[in-house]
Amino acid sequence: MTTVLLACGAAGAALFVVTFLVDGATRPGYRPVYHPVSALALGSRGWVQTANFVVSGLLITAGAVGTWDATRSWLGPLALAVFSVSLIASGVFRMDPMRGYPAGTPMGTPEDTSRPHALHDAFGAAVFTALPAAALVFAFALPGPGWTIYSLATGIACLVLLFAFSAAWERDEPRTGLIQRATIIVGWSWVALLCLHLSG
Repeated sequence: MTTVLLACGAAGAALFVVTFLVDGATRPGYRPVYHPVSALALGSRGWVQTANFVVSGLLITAGAVGTWDATRSWLGPLALAVFSVSLIASGVFRMDPMRGYPAGTPMGTPEDTSRPHALHDAFGAAVFTALPAAALVFAFALPGPGWTIYSLATGIACLVLLFAFSAAWERDEPRTGLIQRATIIVGWSWVALLCLHLSG
């Protein structure tokens, strides 16, 4: 059963990345280098990214249970569960249209945003802080110097990229989406590899 749960976690992390990369590259009017991944939940094809948030989050939640079963430590799996449940909630509550997407939306960030947007932001913050926290905790919970170094590097890289993304978002920089994608790929790859490692 543990192996199945961990396989779900690895599949969920991979599914999330592949889906937003393909959908973002083929979505009319969407600029992957500029727009955030969350904006893919808007528009007529928004259901794809909404489903991606929820399905991937559920699969990674199963993976979090698997990491607990495999390690019998609780803090790292708990951080991973906070990450995955927050990912689900990010799909339930969508961001508001802004910065030119969907097509016809004014550029810039509106002064007033909706309650769902505020909740999406709050859960998004939980996603991007719980993941590096999980990596840093697992760095000291897993045997072997290789995983210690990799997990530490992932946790630090995700925090640095999070601050870079936050600054880019506030300044409305043209490469905001690219920085967020780098954050996601680094972090979600670690989740997938962690689950695969523990399942072996």
